[in-house]
Amino acid sequence: MGVLDGKVSLVTGASRGIGRAIAIALAEAGSDVALNYLSSEGPALEAAKMIQALGRKAEIYKANVANPAEDDEMVSKIMDDFGTVQIVVNNAGITRDKSFLKMDRPMWQDVIDTNLTGPAMITQRLAQPMMEMGWGRIINITSVVGAMGNFGQANYASAKGGLISLTKTLAREFARKNVTVNAVAPGFIETDMTSQVPDKALDQIRSLTPLGRLGKPEEVAAAVVFLASPAAAFITGSVIDVNGGMYM
Repeated sequence: MGVLDGKVSLVTGASRGIGRAIAIALAEAGSDVALNYLSSEGPALEAAKMIQALGRKAEIYKANVANPAEDDEMVSKIMDDFGTVQIVVNNAGITRDKSFLKMDRPMWQDVIDTNLTGPAMITQRLAQPMMEMGWGRIINITSVVGAMGNFGQANYASAKGGLISLTKTLAREFARKNVTVNAVAPGFIETDMTSQVPDKALDQIRSLTPLGRLGKPEEVAAAVVFLASPAAAFITGSVIDVNGGMYM
């Protein structure tokens, strides 16, 4: 018996990298999983098949989390297919990097809409049924950049920092209904995104990380599963840093 048997999870941005690892880890812990993706249908289907092979239900849903109409349609389909979602993992995110004085309005707005407003609106749509049920877990994937800032990422840092503040606010609002709201803040993790970073830059990142390496998606996923589990029932409004000591 898994610690999440009988639960239903939604993971946004679940086709690759951290989101994929989270979706699979939740399934290994017993949860059925709805997987959101934007463009990578093939990898999303592959992840769903891996979850189904574990004996769990899995379906994929294409939606841009920054688009309210697509969010509404996705949430409606998920509730038709699964019923009440008890675990929401807001993982989908984008970057549009540029030094602040050269950053145009669309670059700013796209990142804010996807990384902050999208998670907020999806949470708003799914939180009420959790509260009526009297149990729920909302887990926001923020970033070390949201706490420490980063050159060329004013939009991303603002969105992820805002997600931390949203986490703490909703934790206060939802606690009376036994719905916890927490965040996981990864550092630099081995994903498709970091594979495009030049070796010299990665060497610098490792030198700034006390553990001397990049993290693995599965290490982020382990923190998410813990926060979703009964063992974390008295934890809310917290941010778990998974960054190798880069920021303390």
